[in-house]
Amino acid sequence: MAMPLPASDEASPVERPDFEVATAQETFELFSAQAPKGWRVELIEGEIYVVPPADGEHEEIVSELSGQVRDHDRGLGRYTGIGLSLPGTSDPVRVIPDLAIAPKGSFGDAQDWHAPDAVLLVAEVTSASTASRDRGLKIRAYARAGIPVYLLIDREADEAVVCSEPHGDDYTHKSLHKLGAEVPLPAPLGFTLDTAAF
Repeated sequence: MAMPLPASDEASPVERPDFEVATAQETFELFSAQAPKGWRVELIEGEIYVVPPADGEHEEIVSELSGQVRDHDRGLGRYTGIGLSLPGTSDPVRVIPDLAIAPKGSFGDAQDWHAPDAVLLVAEVTSASTASRDRGLKIRAYARAGIPVYLLIDREADEAVVCSEPHGDDYTHKSLHKLGAEVPLPAPLGFTLDTAAF
Protein backbone atom coordinates (compact mmCIF):
# COMPACT_ATOMS: atom_id res chain seq x y z
CA MET A 1 0.00 0.00 0.00
CA ALA A 2 1.28 3.45 -0.83
CA MET A 3 1.50 5.68 2.18
CA PRO A 4 2.16 9.37 2.39
CA LEU A 5 4.82 10.40 4.82
CA PRO A 6 4.50 13.82 6.42
CA ALA A 7 6.79 16.57 5.23
CA SER A 8 9.41 17.62 7.75
CA ASP A 9 7.46 20.69 8.91
CA GLU A 10 4.72 18.35 10.22
CA ALA A 11 7.13 16.15 12.21
CA SER A 12 8.00 16.63 15.85
CA PRO A 13 11.77 17.06 16.10
CA VAL A 14 13.62 15.45 18.99
CA GLU A 15 14.61 18.06 21.58
CA ARG A 16 18.35 18.04 21.04
CA PRO A 17 20.43 21.08 20.21
CA ASP A 18 22.42 19.22 17.54
CA PHE A 19 19.32 17.79 15.81
CA GLU A 20 18.52 19.17 12.39
CA VAL A 21 15.14 18.52 10.83
CA ALA A 22 15.51 16.98 7.39
CA THR A 23 13.66 18.64 4.54
CA ALA A 24 11.09 16.71 2.52
CA GLN A 25 13.63 16.58 -0.33
CA GLU A 26 16.36 15.13 1.92
CA THR A 27 13.96 12.57 3.39
CA PHE A 28 12.79 11.66 -0.11
CA GLU A 29 16.38 11.07 -1.24
CA LEU A 30 17.01 8.84 1.78
CA PHE A 31 13.87 6.77 1.13
CA SER A 32 14.72 6.54 -2.60
CA ALA A 33 18.19 5.21 -1.85
CA GLN A 34 16.82 2.59 0.58
CA ALA A 35 13.75 1.44 -1.37
CA PRO A 36 13.71 -2.26 -2.27
CA LYS A 37 13.99 -3.16 -5.96
CA GLY A 38 10.65 -2.67 -7.73
CA TRP A 39 9.31 -0.14 -5.21
CA ARG A 40 8.81 3.47 -6.31
CA VAL A 41 9.32 6.52 -4.11
CA GLU A 42 7.69 9.76 -5.25
CA LEU A 43 7.59 13.30 -3.88
CA ILE A 44 4.45 15.26 -4.75
CA GLU A 45 3.50 18.59 -3.20
CA GLY A 46 5.67 18.01 -0.13
CA GLU A 47 4.41 14.47 0.56
CA ILE A 48 6.49 11.31 0.11
CA TYR A 49 4.76 8.23 -1.29
CA VAL A 50 6.23 4.74 -1.19
CA VAL A 51 4.56 2.51 -3.78
CA PRO A 52 4.96 -1.29 -3.88
CA PRO A 53 5.43 -3.23 -7.13
CA ALA A 54 2.32 -3.36 -9.34
CA ASP A 55 0.09 -6.39 -9.81
CA GLY A 56 0.07 -8.47 -13.00
CA GLU A 57 -3.08 -6.91 -14.48
CA HIS A 58 -1.57 -3.44 -14.08
CA GLU A 59 1.62 -4.52 -15.87
CA GLU A 60 -0.32 -6.21 -18.70
CA ILE A 61 -2.08 -2.90 -19.40
CA VAL A 62 1.22 -0.98 -19.36
CA SER A 63 2.75 -3.58 -21.69
CA GLU A 64 -0.20 -3.33 -24.11
CA LEU A 65 0.03 0.48 -24.12
CA SER A 66 3.75 0.30 -24.81
CA GLY A 67 3.26 -2.19 -27.63
CA GLN A 68 0.63 -0.07 -29.36
CA VAL A 69 2.88 2.99 -29.20
CA ARG A 70 5.74 0.93 -30.67
CA ASP A 71 3.48 -0.31 -33.47
CA HIS A 72 2.44 3.27 -34.25
CA ASP A 73 5.88 4.89 -34.25
CA ARG A 74 9.14 2.99 -33.77
CA GLY A 75 10.99 6.29 -33.30
CA LEU A 76 9.36 6.76 -29.91
CA GLY A 77 10.89 5.46 -26.69
CA ARG A 78 8.62 3.81 -24.15
CA TYR A 79 9.97 4.33 -20.64
CA THR A 80 8.53 2.43 -17.66
CA GLY A 81 10.93 3.35 -14.89
CA ILE A 82 12.10 6.85 -15.74
CA GLY A 83 12.25 9.43 -12.97
CA LEU A 84 10.84 12.84 -13.87
CA SER A 85 11.59 16.05 -12.01
CA LEU A 86 8.64 18.41 -12.40
CA PRO A 87 8.04 21.96 -11.18
CA GLY A 88 6.13 22.06 -7.91
CA THR A 89 4.29 24.70 -5.93
CA SER A 90 7.27 25.04 -3.58
CA ASP A 91 9.57 22.00 -3.84
CA PRO A 92 10.30 20.03 -7.01
CA VAL A 93 8.01 17.08 -7.73
CA ARG A 94 9.65 13.70 -8.30
CA VAL A 95 7.51 11.07 -10.04
CA ILE A 96 8.00 7.77 -11.83
CA PRO A 97 5.07 7.40 -14.23
CA ASP A 98 3.86 3.96 -15.27
CA LEU A 99 4.76 4.88 -18.86
CA ALA A 100 6.41 7.91 -20.42
CA ILE A 101 6.60 8.39 -24.20
CA ALA A 102 9.41 10.49 -25.69
CA PRO A 103 11.64 10.34 -28.76
CA LYS A 104 14.22 7.57 -28.50
CA GLY A 105 17.43 8.78 -26.90
CA SER A 106 15.73 11.46 -24.81
CA PHE A 107 17.08 9.99 -21.57
CA GLY A 108 20.45 8.65 -22.66
CA ASP A 109 22.41 9.92 -19.67
CA ALA A 110 23.19 8.62 -16.19
CA GLN A 111 20.88 10.98 -14.30
CA ASP A 112 18.24 9.58 -11.94
CA TRP A 113 15.76 12.45 -12.45
CA HIS A 114 15.04 14.08 -15.80
CA ALA A 115 13.39 17.27 -17.00
CA PRO A 116 10.05 16.54 -18.72
CA ASP A 117 10.78 18.64 -21.82
CA ALA A 118 10.99 15.70 -24.26
CA VAL A 119 7.96 13.83 -22.87
CA LEU A 120 5.00 13.66 -25.26
CA LEU A 121 2.69 11.56 -23.10
CA VAL A 122 2.62 10.12 -19.60
CA ALA A 123 0.31 7.28 -18.65
CA GLU A 124 -0.78 6.10 -15.24
CA VAL A 125 -2.75 2.92 -14.56
CA THR A 126 -4.63 3.11 -11.28
CA SER A 127 -4.09 0.74 -8.39
CA ALA A 128 -5.99 0.83 -5.10
CA SER A 129 -3.00 2.55 -3.48
CA THR A 130 -2.41 5.15 -6.21
CA ALA A 131 -5.82 5.97 -7.72
CA SER A 132 -6.53 9.17 -5.79
CA ARG A 133 -3.10 10.63 -6.65
CA ASP A 134 -3.39 9.57 -10.29
CA ARG A 135 -6.77 11.36 -10.54
CA GLY A 136 -5.72 14.56 -8.76
CA LEU A 137 -2.16 15.36 -7.73
CA LYS A 138 -0.59 13.90 -10.86
CA ILE A 139 -2.96 15.73 -13.22
CA ARG A 140 -1.81 18.99 -11.62
CA ALA A 141 1.87 17.98 -11.67
CA TYR A 142 1.87 16.86 -15.31
CA ALA A 143 -0.13 19.89 -16.49
CA ARG A 144 2.19 22.28 -14.62
CA ALA A 145 5.15 20.60 -16.36
CA GLY A 146 3.54 21.20 -19.76
CA ILE A 147 3.40 17.51 -20.71
CA PRO A 148 1.14 17.52 -23.80
CA VAL A 149 -0.94 14.41 -23.02
CA TYR A 150 -1.78 12.60 -19.79
CA LEU A 151 -3.51 9.25 -20.24
CA LEU A 152 -5.17 7.82 -17.15
CA ILE A 153 -6.31 4.21 -17.29
CA ASP A 154 -8.73 4.12 -14.36
CA ARG A 155 -9.32 0.45 -13.59
CA GLU A 156 -11.78 1.14 -10.77
CA ALA A 157 -13.96 3.42 -12.93
CA ASP A 158 -13.45 1.17 -16.00
CA GLU A 159 -12.50 4.14 -18.16
CA ALA A 160 -9.67 5.84 -19.98
CA VAL A 161 -9.27 9.58 -19.46
CA VAL A 162 -7.29 11.53 -22.05
CA CYS A 163 -6.09 14.92 -20.80
CA SER A 164 -4.55 17.34 -23.30
CA GLU A 165 -3.77 21.02 -23.78
CA PRO A 166 -2.06 21.74 -20.44
CA HIS A 167 -2.66 25.17 -18.95
CA GLY A 168 -1.53 26.11 -15.44
CA ASP A 169 -2.43 23.36 -12.98
CA ASP A 170 -4.86 21.50 -15.25
CA TYR A 171 -5.58 20.30 -18.75
CA THR A 172 -8.13 22.30 -20.73
CA HIS A 173 -9.41 19.27 -22.65
CA LYS A 174 -10.44 15.94 -21.10
CA SER A 175 -12.26 13.09 -22.78
CA LEU A 176 -13.65 9.97 -21.08
CA HIS A 177 -13.91 6.59 -22.78
CA LYS A 178 -15.13 3.23 -21.47
CA LEU A 179 -12.38 0.65 -21.39
CA GLY A 180 -12.80 -1.65 -24.36
CA ALA A 181 -13.44 1.24 -26.75
CA GLU A 182 -11.10 2.84 -29.24
CA VAL A 183 -9.53 5.94 -27.71
CA PRO A 184 -8.20 8.72 -29.96
CA LEU A 185 -4.94 10.17 -28.71
CA PRO A 186 -4.38 13.78 -29.78
CA ALA A 187 -1.20 15.29 -31.18
CA PRO A 188 1.67 14.87 -30.76
CA LEU A 189 0.77 11.12 -30.74
CA GLY A 190 -2.18 11.30 -33.12
CA PHE A 191 -3.32 7.70 -33.27
CA THR A 192 -6.15 5.58 -31.92
CA LEU A 193 -5.50 3.38 -28.91
CA ASP A 194 -7.45 0.12 -28.78
CA THR A 195 -8.36 -0.57 -25.15
CA ALA A 196 -10.15 -3.87 -25.88
CA ALA A 197 -7.13 -5.73 -24.50
CA PHE A 198 -7.33 -3.84 -21.21
